[in-house]
Amino acid sequence: MNALSLDSVSHSFKQRRVLDAVSFSVAQGRVCILLGRNGAGKTTLFSLVTGLYHARFGSVQVFGHAMRTDPAAALAAMGVVFQQQTLDLDLTTAENLRYHAALHGLAAEVAEARMREELGRLAVLDRLHDPVRSLSGGQRRRVEIARALMHRPRILLLDEPTTGLDVPGRQALAHHLHGLCRERGIAALWATHFLEEVTPEDDVVVLHAGRVQWAGGADRIEAELGVASMTDAFAKLTAAA
Repeated sequence: MNALSLDSVSHSFKQRRVLDAVSFSVAQGRVCILLGRNGAGKTTLFSLVTGLYHARFGSVQVFGHAMRTDPAAALAAMGVVFQQQTLDLDLTTAENLRYHAALHGLAAEVAEARMREELGRLAVLDRLHDPVRSLSGGQRRRVEIARALMHRPRILLLDEPTTGLDVPGRQALAHHLHGLCRERGIAALWATHFLEEVTPEDDVVVLHAGRVQWAGGADRIEAELGVASMTDAFAKLTAAA
């Protein structure tokens, strides 16, 4: 069973079609990189997958649970990091994570253990009792990822998680998340426009003007398109019509 399946998903805002018959899947235990320029429809797609609103046409399923008819089961399997940061800046790191744990019904002792485990893995445990407002952008991102992992999701959804970080910060975060998926068998859908975040082991979906232009293993894209690099492949797939 796929972790995530989209079948002919289309969505419009008034007369503007933002997604047009988008179909692809994310296999369990795989990292799928969703590539697209700004305005390609990546954030709208994430909003549909996470149930912020429903697709006008098509279906979204998470481990076989349809977002339209069984959203509670679908959402329980997800850990989400949105493009816009969603931490409460006036609460401490611990308070933000405890609130998330309570929403998912975690017992206090379980929440405390998992909080320390995830923050430790992400090298921000020393900021446990600091207000989030005092953290750097990279530290806030790592806290958001720790929060998303608290309830042990089976799939991570990450919408431009490295936006605003410097190059070393992006590299460190990408390395950590790839390792996490390998070690725990978690699936991940990672939206980005940074081509350097793609590894040869990833799956890739290229979205342009609301349509899937290519989907498959990152190690095949250059040969199939007859180009010399991922940069050339992306440019070819997203060239203006």
